[in-house]
Amino acid sequence: MAFQSTPSAAHLRLNAFAGTWEGEEHVAASAWTSEGRASAELSGETLFGGFFIEQRYRQTRDGAVSFEARNVFGFDVSDQAYKLYQFDTAGFAPPSPASGEWPGNELVLMKTSPRGRQRTVFAFENEDCYRMGVSFSPAGSDTWQEVVSGVYRRASSTSSNLS
Repeated sequence: MAFQSTPSAAHLRLNAFAGTWEGEEHVAASAWTSEGRASAELSGETLFGGFFIEQRYRQTRDGAVSFEARNVFGFDVSDQAYKLYQFDTAGFAPPSPASGEWPGNELVLMKTSPRGRQRTVFAFENEDCYRMGVSFSPAGSDTWQEVVSGVYRRASSTSSNLS
């Protein structure tokens, strides 16, 4: 494969995540947490001339930070798939990225680990609003369980509390 010096249109599509976002979430009950409402702050920054985007995510419940993540999105030219590497406060190192396609307005990513399968869907309503849903199917099961869902809107302010 030849070296690619400029990002493709597929790479640049990830710029949809750039900027500062605020969201309201529903967190499902799981082995890690109880069901409830949460708010989220996200900040996306393009990296390496547009080949990747880093997203910083902070979830707050009951006035305290309950979950944080660093997501790195990219597009793999070799298999024509979008990729998502996530590092978070759960502490699991990703053995491989989530991988998927972006038909229409939905980026759909799947990841498999020894714990099971995770499906993440980002549905863009427009350039200033998207929905995210994460569901999980434990290893050995075909049943999908909601983990978290939310609606995120571009923040009017360009300042961010994320570090």
